[in-house]
Amino acid sequence: MSKTICLNADIGELPGINGRALDRAILDVVTRCNIASGGHAGDQESMTATVKAAYARGVLIGAHPSYPDREDFGRKPMSMSREALTSTLLQQVRSLAAITRERGASLSHLKPHGALYNIAARDEGISRTIVDVTIQSRIPLLIGPPNSCLSAAAREACLDYLAEGFADRAYEVSGGLTPRTVQGAVLETDAERIQQAVQIASTRQVTARTGETIDLPVRTICIHGDTPGALASALTIRDALNAAGIEITAVEP
Repeated sequence: MSKTICLNADIGELPGINGRALDRAILDVVTRCNIASGGHAGDQESMTATVKAAYARGVLIGAHPSYPDREDFGRKPMSMSREALTSTLLQQVRSLAAITRERGASLSHLKPHGALYNIAARDEGISRTIVDVTIQSRIPLLIGPPNSCLSAAAREACLDYLAEGFADRAYEVSGGLTPRTVQGAVLETDAERIQQAVQIASTRQVTARTGETIDLPVRTICIHGDTPGALASALTIRDALNAAGIEITAVEP
């Protein structure tokens, strides 16, 4: 049996015509997409255009909600009550869901963004809030980090979970992502990104920033749409995975 991996991308995050063109090009490569839903980026126009492009290509559509923080792109933690966080996440998801329904489709998954994603990896309360929002939104699948509070909360709620790795982010020996404040947190060359993607897909392991090889039991790899050189990396990663005999699939629950 051949090895498989899902490729997903965070998109709908860059403004204007160039942003939408980049989204369309990346959608030609991936099998799932996570569309910015207005919290850190995205608006009615970008969500509509991106949903339309994803639907036309048969790419599974997911919500990508975040802290309501456009100034810092959702990458800084925010102190919010559970009620306030639930409210903003539901509002973001419902906005995208309404657009998706207009296309005759539905949301296939939810993936939190930025600081919300990273905090959910280690915070039980935040994790349960995200799981509750996913269930309330009738979304069947949650994407997030492996071996985390978020994966545990999903398991406890009997919610399908797709563990995720990153082609363009460095890892610590703990298995967590290297903070963006640390030099080398983002892999900048195609060669680095390709090597990491193939390693993850082939072995379910990754080489940490400090050189150790650690287990990374994931079924999907993310390509960040806002990372410089994202399209070139997406294309070369796809070709490298194919050359390694790894089938790219959507990975259904």
